[in-house]
Amino acid sequence: MLWVKSFHIVFVASWFAGLFYLPRIFVNLAMVPPESVAERERLLLMARKLMRFTTMLAVPALALGVWLWMGYGIGWGAGNGWMHAKLALVLLILGYHHTCALMLRRFERGANRRGHVWYRWFNEAPVIMLVMVVVLVVVKPF
Repeated sequence: MLWVKSFHIVFVASWFAGLFYLPRIFVNLAMVPPESVAERERLLLMARKLMRFTTMLAVPALALGVWLWMGYGIGWGAGNGWMHAKLALVLLILGYHHTCALMLRRFERGANRRGHVWYRWFNEAPVIMLVMVVVLVVVKPF
């Protein structure tokens, strides 16, 4: 199980690297002047590739997490409220990932309505969620 745990951590860290960087590309896209077609297309290409790669990293991260959850029996019974909170956060992270995909589609259609400052704030959410997950897993506060 230590191998499974090791690869789970690696894939989660890699998945989050994508979730940290993709909104930074959105910040840059929101700042592109309308006449800069080449810059916009280059950033869109980067965002598409990163979205695809990030999604591919999320799949094994989630599969290995389920394997650990079932294999260790963590979260079953009394004193495992931290696991329920962690699973709720994982669902929230999946929602964030999905929202990034929707935002990318809006940028591709030229339908973005938000400014770069909004995307800078949006970019902070995965950091907060990762900190919360790590604290729950390490400290197990409840």
